Amino acid sequence: MRILFMGTPEFAVPSLRILLDHSYDISGVVTAPDKPRGRGQQMSFTLIKEFALHHHLTILQPEDLKDSKFISDVQQLAPDLMVVVAFRVLPREVYTIPKLGSFNLHASLLPKYRGAAPINWAIINGEKESGVTTFFLQDKVDTGSILLQARVNIGMDETAGELHDELSAVGAKVVLQTVQLIEFGKAQPRLQNDSLACPAPKIFKSDCHIDWKKSSQQVHDFIRGLSPHPASWTMHNGKTIKMYRTKIVEAQSKEAGIVLQRTNDTLLVGTGNGAVSILEIQQEGKRRLGIEEFLRGYTIEAGELFE
Repeated sequence: MRILFMGTPEFAVPSLRILLDHSYDISGVVTAPDKPRGRGQQMSFTLIKEFALHHHLTILQPEDLKDSKFISDVQQLAPDLMVVVAFRVLPREVYTIPKLGSFNLHASLLPKYRGAAPINWAIINGEKESGVTTFFLQDKVDTGSILLQARVNIGMDETAGELHDELSAVGAKVVLQTVQLIEFGKAQPRLQNDSLACPAPKIFKSDCHIDWKKSSQQVHDFIRGLSPHPASWTMHNGKTIKMYRTKIVEAQSKEAGIVLQRTNDTLLVGTGNGAVSILEIQQEGKRRLGIEEFLRGYTIEAGELFE
């Protein structure tokens, strides 16, 4: 069975690796075009491309997924099945090419958290459980018939980055199982229940501003749900301060956002109903630090405000 794999970020690499490890014929890999990055604007390419180059796989990097040459290139690769992991929305004329169909791996328990940022939103919303879903592609994003799902528990202090890595590994196993079901004609797709759907839209910097008036649990979930990317932020003396890890503590808040306690290794900040202790933080233009190291070089005192 010939498989065309589509993916871009680190999340997709274990899925491609597991298919190669099980000797599947990868007819090609489709990933994002190379882009200039960093201060020097040097050209860099995706982690999927790096992996594909190492394994001498055919690589396609279309700018326009509806371009006739790209569609022709895909047809010439003659895939029996298309596997999509963390890629762009595919047009019908592409995902209908393989005779066995095209399926996507999504980092949520569909139909919950349809959209670009399912991992972030699950944690921000205080979910205790997440997972992955494979589903056949159709025109409307993240709505196709479900093939397989796997569930994972979300820890009380788990960050989006940690859940991302866990789901990437679990997802690779589900991708393999899904390919095997399709290969042997045992797949039993089931329709999604649209009434249970909830969105997980792309997150922008403006969405990441911490609202200290919310409860301690909500603030804690918000910060870990955006850690390490795109990272929650607050303001102090005109400087942007990013937050990465906190823990909820028992304390009486005098005012939301106020520094309740500042010692050599402790920074407690008031919330709408209590306080959180800041564990990892980053000053604008500086590197991310544990709170003790941060406080050695940053001036802030009890009674000051984060806004």
